[in-house]
Amino acid sequence: AFTIFILCETWLVPFEGYIVDKIGPRWMVLAGGVATFLAWFIDSNASSLGMLYVGGAIAGFAGGAVYGTCVGNALKWFPDKRGLCGGLTAAGFGAGAAITIAPIRAMIVSHGYQHTFLVFAIIYGVIVVVVSNFIRAPREDERPPMEKIKTRQGTEDLPPQKALRSPIFWIMYLMFFLVASGGLMSAAQLSPSSHERGIANELVTIFGITTPAIVAALTFHSITNGVGRPLNGWISDHIGRANMMGIAFGIEAVCIAAFGFLGTTAISFIITDALVFLFWGDIFSLFAATVGDAFGRKYVTVNYGIMYTAKGVASLLVPLGNILTRMTGSWHAVYTVGCLMNLVAALLGFFVLRPVINARLKRAGEAAAATTMPRGRVATPPT
Repeated sequence: AFTIFILCETWLVPFEGYIVDKIGPRWMVLAGGVATFLAWFIDSNASSLGMLYVGGAIAGFAGGAVYGTCVGNALKWFPDKRGLCGGLTAAGFGAGAAITIAPIRAMIVSHGYQHTFLVFAIIYGVIVVVVSNFIRAPREDERPPMEKIKTRQGTEDLPPQKALRSPIFWIMYLMFFLVASGGLMSAAQLSPSSHERGIANELVTIFGITTPAIVAALTFHSITNGVGRPLNGWISDHIGRANMMGIAFGIEAVCIAAFGFLGTTAISFIITDALVFLFWGDIFSLFAATVGDAFGRKYVTVNYGIMYTAKGVASLLVPLGNILTRMTGSWHAVYTVGCLMNLVAALLGFFVLRPVINARLKRAGEAAAATTMPRGRVATPPT
């Protein structure tokens, strides 16, 4: 069911983005709100695997419709702060889970999952449907002046058929896939590795709250996952996207290695896991902002939607983590692979993506300057 959710959540985003770029964001978010209610409602009544799979598929559509639309719309509104604002919007997708993990768990224990899913179906559905009425795309006169934009950007709005022919797109797609794969495989091993280490149900007290270590880890990595998206996006607004990718993915490689090999106590497990997600979630702000910078504002929702499918491809590798664990008898191999994937992505960011983007933007700037220069020789007035 989770795999179906991920596939529908990612692979439908390009089609949803195409519609959004044509008719605006409101109706897509509204449809996502209705689908959110339906998914949770179906899951609250699921009595067969078939119903569970249908609920997962509808939830996937809902998540992608709302997430993809809102991120794309933020990139259109704030081309001068794409990293920060795209990150803030994407943060809701990560940090939103942090405030609901504990209540959902507590309600399931006290009232059962059927009642819990029905209650949250109503809460989530109503909220998304209501706020959908307040979202709109910016008008042309609401764009900030070019002199306010610090990050180098292209001057041409490329439709998806042209964006897909650019080497920049596929370099980023490979990097997105590598980082997403490493993070998803690591996340999938979170619960099994915590049980193997014997710390999953060990009680820890943090900020006066006592909870099992696995619940604390899930809560804190949801928080850092949300915080990392706008933080790293904001930094990229000032130092450049490719530079930030190289730095963040390099640190992520170190964090995955630390989590895999050093997170053997409850506290170290929680801390290293939180650090992993502090730098993993930034893929959803950095790549979104870079797509807007490289390929323009007009088609950014559909272009980023296609880029986002890299997460769907990466999700297909999650079972590889289980295979590696069984083959080697340890989850250390999973974290080694995840570390190497991030290291390769960091090197691609520094040594491949950065020079390619700089060359393209330089050519675009020269072409734009050439079109504004006067043609021919200006006559000198007689003295």
